[in-house]
Amino acid sequence: MAEKKKAEAAKAKGATRKRKKKDAVGDADTDAVGATAREYAKGQVDVVNTAGEKVSDLVLHPEVFRTPVNSHLLYEAVKQYRAGARRGTHMTKNRALVSGSGRKPWRQKGTGRARVGEIRTPLWRHGGTVFGPVPRDYSYDMPKKARAAALRSALSQKAQQGGLKVVDHFDLAAPKTKELKAILVQLGADGKTLLVDHKPADNLILSGRNIPGLKVVDASQVNVYDVMDCRTLLVSQEGLSKLEERLTP
Repeated sequence: MAEKKKAEAAKAKGATRKRKKKDAVGDADTDAVGATAREYAKGQVDVVNTAGEKVSDLVLHPEVFRTPVNSHLLYEAVKQYRAGARRGTHMTKNRALVSGSGRKPWRQKGTGRARVGEIRTPLWRHGGTVFGPVPRDYSYDMPKKARAAALRSALSQKAQQGGLKVVDHFDLAAPKTKELKAILVQLGADGKTLLVDHKPADNLILSGRNIPGLKVVDASQVNVYDVMDCRTLLVSQEGLSKLEERLTP
């Protein structure tokens, strides 16, 4: 009986220790989220150099990076982007295109068999397909204001989640993939990364095209799909100003 009580006491002690550890981890996560939320509420971000060192503070434009997130607009923008990316080259053969003779297999009446005009009929095996897919363009337009509002929502969501990082400038003396990869490691950009700059230099584009998960774009070419698809959004100061200039209503 005493051994049973000791075992129950040890079990209860272990459960208490696990609960305290879990609460401590939860408090740490809450503190990290709270810090990000506080920075976002102030509308300030740190401007860092390519070594990851803070050089200044920057106030984000509230009408671009602090707008309410419209999930339906994000859905519509992503849907429109993916529709425009479809090749639309699917095709099936109808009875005019399928191989086979156009001769009537047997006379119309008197054989006891079903009447048929040719062997390419859709009712037969190897016949043509009725109402099958044909090559088409799936792209469609979205209102300009709706696209801009969707992009503002995507940028606001990325900033709120702490995925936005502002870099003073990206200067590469030569097209070196190794150097750009080292810069990304210093900036903590792991996973898919979208690098935005105003008129990115050839050295930057050539250095980044060989890095998996990295996409280098001009500030005028940023779209909702790329912002939603990346884990980290790296923006140069000049690219950020052009982006705010483009999206300010």
